[in-house]
Amino acid sequence: MAKTSTGLEENIAGLLSYVLGWITGLVFYLIEKENKFVRFHAMQSIIVFGSLTVASFILSFIPIIGWIISWLLSILALILWIILMIKAYQGQKYKLPWAGDLAEKYA
Repeated sequence: MAKTSTGLEENIAGLLSYVLGWITGLVFYLIEKENKFVRFHAMQSIIVFGSLTVASFILSFIPIIGWIISWLLSILALILWIILMIKAYQGQKYKLPWAGDLAEKYA
C-alpha cells in the first residue's frame, strides 16, 4: 500500500474517511490533496452519509411514516458504513451506484 500525504497507509486513510460519516470524509478530503484512492473514499463518504443525514433530518419532521422511514435509513446507513469501511481497508475502490460516480468525478 502507498503512503498518503498524511503519513498513513492509503487503505487506513480510506477506512478513516468513513469512521464518523461525512465529517471524517470532509476532513480527509480537505487534508489529502494527492492520493486519488483516499480522495475517492472521502468524497463518497461525504455524498452518501451527507445525503442520509439530510434525508433523516427532513423525515424526522413527518410524524409516524417519516419516523419509520428515517429508522430504516439508519439501518441502511449502518450496513453501508460497515461495508464501505471493510472495502476501503481491503484496498478496494468500491463504488456505490450514483454516489460512487459522483465521488470519482470530484476525487
